[in-house]
Amino acid sequence: MTVTGDHRSGKSSNGNLNRVRAKVFNMVSTGVIDEPINRFYDILSIVALLLNLFSAFAITFDYLEEHYKWLLLAIESVTVFFFAIDYFLRLFSANGLYPELSVGKAELKYVLSFAGIIDLLSFLPYYLPIFFPAGGAVFRLFRVARILRLFRINSYYDQLNVITEVIVSKKQQLMASVFIILILMMASSLCMYSVEHTAQPDVFQNAFSGIWWATSTLLTVGYGDIYPMTTLGKLLGIVISFLGVGMVAIPTGIISAGFVEQYQKLKTLGQYAEEENLHFIRIRLKNNDKWADKKIADIGIPHDALIVALQRGDETVIPRGDTILKADDILVMCAEKVKDIQPIDLKEITIGEGHSWNGVAIRNLDISRQSYIFMIRRRGRAIIPKGNLVIKAGDIVLIYEKHPSKVSF
Repeated sequence: MTVTGDHRSGKSSNGNLNRVRAKVFNMVSTGVIDEPINRFYDILSIVALLLNLFSAFAITFDYLEEHYKWLLLAIESVTVFFFAIDYFLRLFSANGLYPELSVGKAELKYVLSFAGIIDLLSFLPYYLPIFFPAGGAVFRLFRVARILRLFRINSYYDQLNVITEVIVSKKQQLMASVFIILILMMASSLCMYSVEHTAQPDVFQNAFSGIWWATSTLLTVGYGDIYPMTTLGKLLGIVISFLGVGMVAIPTGIISAGFVEQYQKLKTLGQYAEEENLHFIRIRLKNNDKWADKKIADIGIPHDALIVALQRGDETVIPRGDTILKADDILVMCAEKVKDIQPIDLKEITIGEGHSWNGVAIRNLDISRQSYIFMIRRRGRAIIPKGNLVIKAGDIVLIYEKHPSKVSF
């Protein structure tokens, strides 16, 4: 009996710990605003980051450093401490970010991820001079990592995500253009060494000494500290300069084309969403459904609805009036959108481990009297809600909310 009790106690404690981790993950995840504490944490994170960056820039001005140095240093100290807490909260809840991994592996993956490294560099260099005073100047260079935390704001603005989507979609072309530039840089350095080494042995000492010249020429920087002196070297420099203009134009054109394609795609989808006057749904028939083993002509579909296709195993069937529906058929139905009827306000809530409804029966939920739960989807299956039905993590709860103006008495 004692062993069973200990086992249940350990299982219960693990379940409670998992719920705490899930709640912490929802809190630190950018854009999850289903609860007040999550919204507050998002606002606090943005304010702390902006204040930290403001203090880092402001302290570089002599007047502000002379009069407000203590305030700027205090802001930096408090905000960096917040970054440290944020890092350990994200580490604690890393299994929410990688649910397919164990807790230890999820934490290790977060630590080694790009976001984890940025989060670590946001606060660690601030405290390292305490243990390594000689490296204070070097550690301050890592303050630039805090700027990269601004990319988390992308979660709030879909338009900012277009930049990431374009780079990801065009990464193969961009990598190819960078590879071509690297080859031209190496070839230009070797050619210039062969032409200019005799005239400028101190400048072009070896094949790699012309890398800086090739970089500034091909990328049209034109720094001018290293330049060819011989006639052949100058002619070669002109040719390479022309090639440099073309090489810089390649990635620029790729990114520009990617932006045009992405915005055109968004515009096209938006136009379809506005102009399309049909709704499509999929239905899987069960053995006890009234439509099973009946002809389509006999099931009495409304005049503005239509079965456009049905999938039976691996076969797609174009239905006719005499087609007999069978169990496990997947029906694709369409219906015309009714424009003169007020749309129904529906809300879809996904229940996580840390959600307050997890493990609670429907009759015990604290929801408004104007809200009605009309369906629960669990593992792809639709469930008609009853008062004794217990909501579980992973459930999708569909709620209909009445507005006060629509309530009839």
